[in-house]
Amino acid sequence: MLIKEALKKVRDGILSALPAPAALKFDFFMYQRRFLHLNNPVTFNEKIQHRKLCDRDPRLTELSDKILAKEHVLKVLGPEWIIPTTWCGKELPPRSERAWPIPYVLKANHGSGWNLFIQSREDEKWEEIERITGSWLRTTFGKPFLAWAYFDIQPMLLVEPYLKEVAANLTDYKFWVFGGKVELIQVDIDRYVNHKQYFFDRNWKRQAFEYAAPGTPDDVSPPRALDKMIRAAEVLGATFSFVRIDLYEVGGTPLFGEFTFYPNGAHSRFNPESADAEIGKLWPMHTVVEKA
Repeated sequence: MLIKEALKKVRDGILSALPAPAALKFDFFMYQRRFLHLNNPVTFNEKIQHRKLCDRDPRLTELSDKILAKEHVLKVLGPEWIIPTTWCGKELPPRSERAWPIPYVLKANHGSGWNLFIQSREDEKWEEIERITGSWLRTTFGKPFLAWAYFDIQPMLLVEPYLKEVAANLTDYKFWVFGGKVELIQVDIDRYVNHKQYFFDRNWKRQAFEYAAPGTPDDVSPPRALDKMIRAAEVLGATFSFVRIDLYEVGGTPLFGEFTFYPNGAHSRFNPESADAEIGKLWPMHTVVEKA
């Protein structure tokens, strides 16, 4: 762990010293083990790097903010899609002033994977929670991934009710929307224990590639609300060349999770590698980097 942290600091130092195009190329080579074609991106991961450098659509920042994204989805899809926010603020209050009930989930609005699941008073180790959330608030999430959309999000904390079915099953449904159409559905199971990942097309036909985690030969049943989830993802992603819409399902009812514009920061490799180029064909690109 210490070696890994030391290497991360070296990497971050190198990236911060380089101009953006060079930093993206260095970062890409570290994770993909091949050179980045930034002027003419072809593969899916190349196009993520291209978006980091070129796409300055302010909606990317707005919708990457977990608080503002909820407000957007509330207007577009309605309140039944939203996991309610119990509390939000710029800093964690003293434990004596906590105004929300246990169990709950504590999150940061400006990152991904920053979640604390508090199921009982025994879980509520307040000094540890203060340390972790303080670290979140001091961190610009986009920097390790060179992800522009996260740079200007005002860091905040939010609390949501603990949805036992979501937390227990840890099944995420991630809809890859290209040009307003769902082309792929990523299913993540047991993300924090024994992470397994599967890909399907919109007709729930299993796809023969792996990405950020291995799958198994086991069958995976579609969510009961699959058709409704596809429609919702396409409404939310209608005006983007690519976006991943993350959803949950609780008791047959779909719920919004988040917008993702830079999946895995282009750090995950496809297996087989050819899938990267095949999926890249689905992403229409209309701009190139000048003198990258």
